[in-house]
Amino acid sequence: MQGAKSGIHEACGVFGVIAPQPCHVAGISYYGLYALQHRGQESCGIVVNDDGVFVSHKDVGLVSEVFSPDILSRLPKGTMAVGHTRYGTTGGSGRNNCQPIEVNHQKGRMALAHNGNLSNAAELRSKLEMAGAIFHTTSDTETIAYIITRERLQAPSIEEAVSRAMNTLDGAYSLVLMSPQKLICARDPYGFRPLCYGKTEDGMYVVASESCAVKAVGAQVIRDVMPGEILIFSKNGVVSRREHCGTKEKKLCVFEYIYFARPDSVIDGVSVHASRRTAGKILAKTHPADADLVIGAPDSGLDAALGFSEESGIPYGIGLIKNKYIGRTFISPEQGERIDSVKIKLAAIEESIKGRRVVLVDDSIVRGNTMGRVVKLLRDGGAREIHVRISSPPFLHPCYYGTDIDSEEHLIACKYSIPEICKKIGADSLGYFPAEKLGCLAGGCGFCSACFNGDYPTQIPKDTRKDRFEARLSERAAESEGAE
Repeated sequence: MQGAKSGIHEACGVFGVIAPQPCHVAGISYYGLYALQHRGQESCGIVVNDDGVFVSHKDVGLVSEVFSPDILSRLPKGTMAVGHTRYGTTGGSGRNNCQPIEVNHQKGRMALAHNGNLSNAAELRSKLEMAGAIFHTTSDTETIAYIITRERLQAPSIEEAVSRAMNTLDGAYSLVLMSPQKLICARDPYGFRPLCYGKTEDGMYVVASESCAVKAVGAQVIRDVMPGEILIFSKNGVVSRREHCGTKEKKLCVFEYIYFARPDSVIDGVSVHASRRTAGKILAKTHPADADLVIGAPDSGLDAALGFSEESGIPYGIGLIKNKYIGRTFISPEQGERIDSVKIKLAAIEESIKGRRVVLVDDSIVRGNTMGRVVKLLRDGGAREIHVRISSPPFLHPCYYGTDIDSEEHLIACKYSIPEICKKIGADSLGYFPAEKLGCLAGGCGFCSACFNGDYPTQIPKDTRKDRFEARLSERAAESEGAE
């Protein structure tokens, strides 16, 4: 449930643009990132290429907060730009970890934006540090930048350097990077995270995590970048390199369809909206309910709720309203304040639910705290019965590819049975999406569902901490407390 979730956070969003003539590429990138804001609300940044000179602005905050009209007007015109909006699954959330990352090296410069999570990030970073590398961030994106730069010092071109780096990188990465003369994008051979590109009528190419961002800047979507593919955009046109394609079985994160992506996006040929409606229809078949009304939890539960209603014949309605002005800067009440943050973010429409048996459809349950408060909100609004239906299977395992699920001890489904979870959240019944039906959501294509079944496509990292520097600080603090 976007805006009221206590455990699942978005991946990152990447954006790139290359124009035939100098123009306000920063403004174009702004609108692209604005369309990708749902993928990360911690920080964002844009790097503009002004005839080989890189000018950037990055900071913590939403796109509209970081890029005021005054800031945008200061960024020069250029022929290329790379942008990023971030939710950090590896590294802290401070300004140092804002992307795109910029690198100056012997053969030029580079700006890099990354969506995903390397499963061998800790191993690679340790080797680089032992070889004398000095890191300025705690993000695995800097590790990628180091490896590409190292390869570039020996490779004849930046695209060859990217290809060689892909032999070393393991896990999830959709990259957009910029050199003085080229814009390059690459998708890992598994295709964990989405990436697509398009073109405007005046010949400008754009690359983005989702098709909704391509359309937002007035471009027509051409196609998705294939798993393992490298695309090179330059004044000479577009070149595709496919030496890494087909080297791994496709493993697109199925949670892109369930929650991450915007409903109007199409990922690898599958409509996100249609996928979520399908999830709702399958839920209605596998976990029917005798009810009077179907409602969705704003926003990611709405499409599945519509599908549940269509399949079951139970009327669809609006039972919850989200405060659209709650953003990253929302201040949670202190423990001593008797204010429920869910009530600040959500409100029940009593006229719709009072005295009625309600089916509440949401995308997931992580710890169960938020769902319990939402169920109580509906009870207080007069709902007679509440039947919760979840459009994903129970979370049972951590994710190492860009979803913020890093500890089984915090997952309610690892501790309790479904009847016990139903009792804890205060619902009359509870039904999860059947894991064996996940292929129906991905259009039959290969997908990753390791967070549900533990079937990891790569080796599990030895060091599973998301930010080992923060872990060290916690350990030191504990040692200090013990010494007092």
